[in-house]
Amino acid sequence: MTFLYIVIIVVAVFLIIINLPVFGRLPRGLRLDKIHQLQNYRDGAIQNLSITKMQAEGVSFFTVLKAFFFENHPNKIPQTALPSVQPSVNSMPNHHLPEIIWFGHSSYLIKIKGLRVLVDPVFSKVPSPFSFIGSHAFKGTDFVEAGDFQNIDVLVITHDHYDHLDYKTIREIAPKSKKIITSLGVGAHLERWGIATEKIEELCWNESRDLANGLKFTAVPARHFTGRKFKRNQTLWSAFILQSENHKLFLGGDSGYDTHFAAIGQEFGPFDLALLECGQYNAYWPYIHMFPEQTVQAAKDLNAKILMPVHWGKFSLATHPWDEPINRLVEAAEKAALPIVTPRLGETVILNKHLPTTQWWRSA
Repeated sequence: MTFLYIVIIVVAVFLIIINLPVFGRLPRGLRLDKIHQLQNYRDGAIQNLSITKMQAEGVSFFTVLKAFFFENHPNKIPQTALPSVQPSVNSMPNHHLPEIIWFGHSSYLIKIKGLRVLVDPVFSKVPSPFSFIGSHAFKGTDFVEAGDFQNIDVLVITHDHYDHLDYKTIREIAPKSKKIITSLGVGAHLERWGIATEKIEELCWNESRDLANGLKFTAVPARHFTGRKFKRNQTLWSAFILQSENHKLFLGGDSGYDTHFAAIGQEFGPFDLALLECGQYNAYWPYIHMFPEQTVQAAKDLNAKILMPVHWGKFSLATHPWDEPINRLVEAAEKAALPIVTPRLGETVILNKHLPTTQWWRSA
């Protein structure tokens, strides 16, 4: 009888934990109906355009776990605090060129056409449902906090993974944001967290929304996956095109390399700037994240004039050295004669005017 009580208690605790708000909520109702009508919804889940396995052929989930526990590089995290520039996140420039401020990993702020667009903000110390699980943010990356951002015009969330959709950050920033642009299904999480439904615009691939000041957002395909609990691919993952009458930016989110980059470049390019993931890759999962050389090729496929690598410089979510992604990307970009921009954390990039290329990480 004692064993039965223990089992009941364990099950009850488990059910309580997995239903905590941090895990969000799966889509239902009309939102779920719309997901079921997607052309790439099959076998109970949203599918990538190409067949996409979570691991490489012959690699098991346990092999991946073993790599995380026993194959980490000694230089997985920086030895010293990373340098940063204290940014002005709530002011607007007195010129008409887009500005971009990177906060590490995939979080950045775009100032364009009198509006401030904040992409995938994660300002918690750990990109995880619990602060005691996962990789801690590198020293020096805490130079901004969620509470620093006031009245964001557009909050963009590419997909629902913890390193792109952070519960604490969203609870702080979203109520003070005027509009939220995200992928289909992600709104279910936001509504569970008390975010007003009328603020949320969920897009399918190749669907667009025109906003104030002539800005236009278009969701386009990426090669990735989603899920905050155990059931994957119940919400969509996307890249976004941000377009004004004079400029066009590619906001890449997460994606493995595939032919969709060339297709997007042909239909929507050229791009003045492409912000593409660079980091958190491994030969064990080669289809859902890009290697640095593939990031360069993706930028060329997109017909991007300049590449800005993100998805590195704050968290260590793979086994490679923390600075390997950017070092490999710089070398590949030089060989491909592709212009890149590598700002310090918090440094303001001004398109066509201030495009820093200092290799600041080499002294970290």
